[in-house]
Amino acid sequence: MIAATLYRGDVIENTHVAHVAVVDAHGRLVFSFGDPHRVTLPRSAAKPAQALAVIETGALERFGFTDEDLALMCASHSSEPRHIERARAMLARSNASESDLRCGGHPPISEAVYKDWIRRDFTPTAVCSNCSGKHAGMLAGARAMNVPLADYHLPDHPLQMHVKRTVARAVDLADDEVQWAIDGCNLPTPAFPLERLARLFVKIAAAPEGSPLARIHRAMTSHPELVAGEGRFCTLLMQAFDGALVGKTGADASYAIGVRREQGPLGIAVKVEDGNTSVLNAVVVHVLDLLGIGTEQQRDALATFRNPPTRNTMSVPTGRLDVSFTLHHHP
Repeated sequence: MIAATLYRGDVIENTHVAHVAVVDAHGRLVFSFGDPHRVTLPRSAAKPAQALAVIETGALERFGFTDEDLALMCASHSSEPRHIERARAMLARSNASESDLRCGGHPPISEAVYKDWIRRDFTPTAVCSNCSGKHAGMLAGARAMNVPLADYHLPDHPLQMHVKRTVARAVDLADDEVQWAIDGCNLPTPAFPLERLARLFVKIAAAPEGSPLARIHRAMTSHPELVAGEGRFCTLLMQAFDGALVGKTGADASYAIGVRREQGPLGIAVKVEDGNTSVLNAVVVHVLDLLGIGTEQQRDALATFRNPPTRNTMSVPTGRLDVSFTLHHHP
């Protein structure tokens, strides 16, 4: 179903199909748009479940990892100096090295960082990957399990077998009900119905104090600058809601949110079919508006994402993005 329409002048240029699933604390679907059961690759939105697997190995205690380190494990970071330095420190604490990483360097998500790299003629290496925190955590997990670091990224490695079991349990599916592919960062990445992603995040929001999922919630919401970076949607979203909301993006336009609220926690998952991130962010803010999550002031802190400016190379306004769908209520 069409969730957003991009106009150039008064002419429709693009339409964007999206799906939304909203679940309550029991995992019951309460609101939806499109197909809430669409089998979806959450990509990096699944990182908290992968980080849960690392926690279960005992790696955080063994190597003295902090909440900041855990936030970086869940991150799709902007490759800012603070991100790269923390990833290197995590490797050092688990007696691993950058040469052990099986992710690759790439242009940063941050335009400011990219310009800095160009000025310095800097060539990014593996530790600069936006997923380097996840990989550093995986290496520490392998070390804690006393299994080889070599090939830690391969689907049949003991660490990844543990990750697969943990992810399936986190979304309330049997092991063979989760499909797996290879992510952009070279690790296995899961696929499951969209509403199961929402279920994962409502569990994070509802997790009892002292539990591993509650630690993930605290890490991400206390250090949103490490989960994404300067000016990024995830960072600004969690800063605006001050601990009441945890959010994580995934490549090719998936998003997941866990909401703490007096009426009971909610899990929200969104997928935009064509992979457009600007449309994804606008749809997410629209869903928050429809559900009345937080205050109007908190949601207005994301106004630039709700109505992303459409301008040409001379900064002349050329159009607008219209997001105007409603959610179907499941009584």
